[in-house]
Amino acid sequence: LALTSVRVQCLASPSFLARRTAAGKSIASATTLGSAISAETDTAMALTAAERLDQLRAIMKAEGLDLYLVPSDDPHLSEYTPEAYKRRGFISGFSGSAGTAVIAKDEAHLWTDSRYWNEASLQLDSDCWTLQKQGLPATPTIQKWIAQKAAAHYKSSKDSLNIGIDPYVHAASFPKDLETALDEVAEEEMIGINDDENDVKIGNLVTLDINLVDKVWGESRPPLPLSPFRVHPLEYAGKSVAEKVGEIRKEMESKKATMSIFCTLDDVAYLFNLRAKGDVDTCPVGIAYATVSMDDVCLYCDPAKVSAPDVQEHLSEVTIKPYDSITEDIAAHCQAGKTNRVWLDKSRANYAISEVIPPKVLIDAQNAVVPMKACKNDAELKGMREAHVVDGAAMAEFMAWLENTIVNEGREVSEVEIDEKLTGCRAKQPGFVEVSFPTIAGAGPNGAIIHYRAEEDSDILQYLDDKKPILIDSGGQYTYGTTDVTRTWHFGEADPEFIDLYTRVLKGNIGMDEMIFPENTPGFVLDVYARRWLWDAGKDYGHGTGHGVGAALNVHEGPMSISPRWGNKESLKQGMVLSNEPGFYADGRFGIRIENLLEIQFVKAEDKDSSANGDSAEKKFLKFVKLTMIPIQKNLIDVSLMTDKELDWLDGYHQEVLSKVGPLLEEGSPSMAWLKKSCEPIERK
Repeated sequence: LALTSVRVQCLASPSFLARRTAAGKSIASATTLGSAISAETDTAMALTAAERLDQLRAIMKAEGLDLYLVPSDDPHLSEYTPEAYKRRGFISGFSGSAGTAVIAKDEAHLWTDSRYWNEASLQLDSDCWTLQKQGLPATPTIQKWIAQKAAAHYKSSKDSLNIGIDPYVHAASFPKDLETALDEVAEEEMIGINDDENDVKIGNLVTLDINLVDKVWGESRPPLPLSPFRVHPLEYAGKSVAEKVGEIRKEMESKKATMSIFCTLDDVAYLFNLRAKGDVDTCPVGIAYATVSMDDVCLYCDPAKVSAPDVQEHLSEVTIKPYDSITEDIAAHCQAGKTNRVWLDKSRANYAISEVIPPKVLIDAQNAVVPMKACKNDAELKGMREAHVVDGAAMAEFMAWLENTIVNEGREVSEVEIDEKLTGCRAKQPGFVEVSFPTIAGAGPNGAIIHYRAEEDSDILQYLDDKKPILIDSGGQYTYGTTDVTRTWHFGEADPEFIDLYTRVLKGNIGMDEMIFPENTPGFVLDVYARRWLWDAGKDYGHGTGHGVGAALNVHEGPMSISPRWGNKESLKQGMVLSNEPGFYADGRFGIRIENLLEIQFVKAEDKDSSANGDSAEKKFLKFVKLTMIPIQKNLIDVSLMTDKELDWLDGYHQEVLSKVGPLLEEGSPSMAWLKKSCEPIERK
């Protein structure tokens, strides 16, 4: 069969500066029309959902596009994006951090995963948008849906479907995934079976120099942030920039690579021992790329970000280059010598970067920074432990206030006030920078919205009293470490069903915490130990059990995870930090989650040295060690479901919390009184 193919429209230049569309029109046509649209509107933010789509479709028509894709990503594929890159949120009205919008001439769809289904259904204008619940068996992937749309379009018109994208905000893998889907659907629909259709193209991928949403957004679009970098002290980094570059070059030699490219913001921040505040909310990173060759180390960013004298001194051996020049430099390196080879992890790069590297030059593999960053060194682990102790002190102050307000004063407290008060308690701690992610404070039914964010004017804002539980998932960014903790609290009489489920979630948390497992075990192997007791009751939860956490870096960090999704075969290793967060969610009623962060250590301390030296063939075993130092509410536990060993675990944990956090609190203070009471041995009757 003569199957379809994707035609990527761009000139063979070192960057995307001279691109035209499938319609053969200059990009200037979109620019002119977009400018006219912007001039007609004082502020794009006042537009309705329908008006935003109408204006975008006008630009699409001028460019000869049938579809336009708007992902959540920025050019660095960040989980949390700067305001200037929240194009999908602007065009759709959906504010969740994950999702992709697909706009056609007469319909618009938004794909997002189960964490955001409730939020998306509330925020999307149902007259304009269709929610595609990603992950359900009946929901096609974006690529499959586009391919089906392309097949129907071709059957009715004999024309290819023109699919527009901004290559800087799509993953490098997207074009190939789309091509595969188009091929498969063309074969299923038997398109091209006739001799005169042996070169059928049912879909054309059209890459554009401009992002069409920006033309609708106009002057209302926030400016790109220019937050300055600050030096991350060697005391907390543990390795100098020179040491990290040396390790990267050693790996490059083994792969015969002449250049390594680092695109994600946390990779860049880690490599250069830099941090920033303001570019990406809650993430201590700055907008930049990096490259390492055998004779140069380059940081691509706005010069305003590195203007501080101490930063300039810190980067004295680094070449600072304009942010936008990276694709041109990569292309030049590829063309400079026949033996040049470029190491790029395509899973961590945008399509615009990857497209300038010829296939014969590309080394597509996990970059050298990812495993270095994932396996924390001694200095990083010391900082993480310190951060969790001060975080425990902040939580003790907060919980003493919250319990007194609800139980003794009898006052209802809004979820927004809870968020603000908790952040205020953290802000008093030494080295606090900002929260590590937007606080989730979900009372009653909002606890079942996994990534809920309370807002003052929201129709679903809840007030906490002694009749409903609250799930609080929060964390802090400190100069020396990153925290992430979830606790579920109830200040009244919880019903038997809630207590039963809370206990099963706790048993899952303990089961994971106590695991001993061989070195190089992938995380999905352990996931069942967190779910076992919920499964016994016919219950489960839809998210993973554990994610990696950065050291004074992003709160979500790969490549490791603990999840039922067996596709991630990354081995768990000494020095990694992961979350342990089983939960249960009763839609419209309540949510339960208990989360601690854990560091991985060898069971035998001496194995650390022998593993590093590779001088022992004996199998080595690993264990989890708790970082989080915050009590677990005891009167929500059904002790009849708990074993003596589990109750011993709980009492031992609380004694550790008291011994580490107690010295930071003033004797006789409400915080200290709350901590002591919360850490008393559990009543075992």
